[in-house]
Amino acid sequence: MQSESQIPIAAATKRRFAVSLAVFYSAFFAVLGTHMPFFPVWLKAIGVDAAWIGIINALPAITRFTTLPQVTAFAEKRHAIRAAIMVSALATAIGFSVVGLQQQPLALFVIYALTCMMWTPTMPLTDAYALRGVARYGLDYGPLRLWGSAAFAAGSLACGYLVDVIAPRELIWVIVAWAVVAVLASLLLQPLDDLRRRTPERPAGKPLLRDAGFWAVIASAALIQSSHIAFYTFSAIDWQLHGISGLTIAVLWTLGVMAEIVVFALSPRFSLHPSTLMAIGGVIAVLRWIVTASEPPLVLLAIAQLGHGFSFGMTILGTMNLLVQRVPSHQIARGQGYYAACNGLLGAATSIASGAIYARIGDGVYYVMAAMAAAGAILIWSARHRLTAQPQSEASGG
Repeated sequence: MQSESQIPIAAATKRRFAVSLAVFYSAFFAVLGTHMPFFPVWLKAIGVDAAWIGIINALPAITRFTTLPQVTAFAEKRHAIRAAIMVSALATAIGFSVVGLQQQPLALFVIYALTCMMWTPTMPLTDAYALRGVARYGLDYGPLRLWGSAAFAAGSLACGYLVDVIAPRELIWVIVAWAVVAVLASLLLQPLDDLRRRTPERPAGKPLLRDAGFWAVIASAALIQSSHIAFYTFSAIDWQLHGISGLTIAVLWTLGVMAEIVVFALSPRFSLHPSTLMAIGGVIAVLRWIVTASEPPLVLLAIAQLGHGFSFGMTILGTMNLLVQRVPSHQIARGQGYYAACNGLLGAATSIASGAIYARIGDGVYYVMAAMAAAGAILIWSARHRLTAQPQSEASGG
């Protein structure tokens, strides 16, 4: 039986884990929040043409379904997820620093590709580390993850302010600065139990890939999340064509992120099954894209943006909770790698297809995205009966 003197130590350990993870999520998503909107701006500022910008920007999605699963599987096999996060963060900071010194498109392509090979695994590795902690300490994923969303919004707004203050050619160093902060934050991550002490060696990978329920989760999540691709790519362009100012566009994007944060904060109170959360996220995505496609008035568009908390946030929550239930702790990084690869493959294909579709039918691309989200919602709803919880045991590392 645990003595009273041990209880505060356990509580302190749990708190240190939660705080250090929240700090790292914040730093990592600050990198994303500056990179996603402003890396293409930097590329244009140094003279890279549009064709090369498109090719270079496709590299993160490509590495998600090529090298990423190998990195996550290697880290898990070596029982070194926390160490892999640290190495990945350091390699990312070094990679972006070298990228910032380049001018020629081919050199940028090669160095950025190498950087992405180490950068893109950081998110699934961090989620794997987080989910192990969720199972170990009885935490809720949403309140931990919301700090990443808040940092993404703050990073985007801060970098947006800097665009008017510094030369666009210097924006890469803002990304580098946040990447260095992420390196420092990774050093604070707390070690978890060594699963080698409690988990017998088992054949890894194949049993997971033969689990139809696991495939239903990652495929439906990929469909719903990839339905956002056209919005991420063309919303600002489209809204500008309809006379919406840049400040209003920034506010609309911020509304979506704020709704996402609220959903994450309230997630411990949700009592619905995770598959139902995902289905709700898919249905809201369908409604959101139908409204967006109809060129709505600004008030209705703002309401549709608030739906991001459900279409994105609730889908993520349902997915992560199902992965905690479905995937043994000793395979969670591998499961995250497969999930990220599925997202990356479908996301890259959707990005290419949505560009061609938008060129032909403009706002009509959102109807195609609505169909994708509907397919994801139907898939997860039809699989809900087989997605029963698989309790984590000591043998499974939970």
